[in-house]
Amino acid sequence: MTVTTTVFQWIARIVGVIILILGITIWTGSADFLIPIHMLLGITIVLTLWILAVLAAISGVSAGLVALAFVWGLIVLLLGLTQTQILPEPNPFHWTIQVAHLLIGLGAIGQAENLARRIKSLKKLAIQRTQPASR
Repeated sequence: MTVTTTVFQWIARIVGVIILILGITIWTGSADFLIPIHMLLGITIVLTLWILAVLAAISGVSAGLVALAFVWGLIVLLLGLTQTQILPEPNPFHWTIQVAHLLIGLGAIGQAENLARRIKSLKKLAIQRTQPASR
């Protein structure tokens, strides 16, 4: 399970960097044509978070953290898919929705990283417990 965890951890990292770059580029107003790619990568981040949450549950990570990851992923999806309808531009406060979207997205990436580290940590502990004590 460690290899699978590492693969999904790296997917979250790489896609996370790409989606941040795309999001900032879109936010400048010069690359609206990239929105579908940004959305697809956002869905990828959420699915990655959920897969890591399942792996975390199997590994014995706290049920609260696992549940938080599932709920957080749902929030990322809902906000990402509806943000243009919440205080739509030219509303002067639409930027607050954009900032919330950024922060919630960063939170999803951070949670994926956290879950992966906890899975690996628990796996390492399990291995140490099964090895005989050195004399």
